[in-house]
Amino acid sequence: MEKVRVLSNYRLEKAKQDLETAKINLEHGMLAQSVNRSYYAAFHALRALLAYDTFDSKRHSSILGYFNKNYIANGKIEQEYYKIIASAFDIRTRSDYQDFYIVDKEDARKQIVNVEKFIKMIESYIDRWYK
Repeated sequence: MEKVRVLSNYRLEKAKQDLETAKINLEHGMLAQSVNRSYYAAFHALRALLAYDTFDSKRHSSILGYFNKNYIANGKIEQEYYKIIASAFDIRTRSDYQDFYIVDKEDARKQIVNVEKFIKMIESYIDRWYK
């Protein structure tokens, strides 16, 4: 269990660093980079939780699907949190892969706020059930 706790804490720290980078990018008008880092902040936080299930995948869709099936669908975590990470994934994907997709500054700001809320929820969930 100690190895899992160390891994989870590492992933949470990575999430927090990515969130800080997203904020810095937003301040400097680097909107595509901001939504990329804020998505990865949520993604690493989610992987911190899933470390306790000993589940991981290289595919982001598999991580999100597992979260939806094992935490959202059964009511362990509220639906709004799946919407936060799914939306962040969608915006990040469009920004990274669609030519001429322009990230709106307000969308980037809102995503940071939502991801911050997501990370806090993950931390609270881990503290409540695994510590």
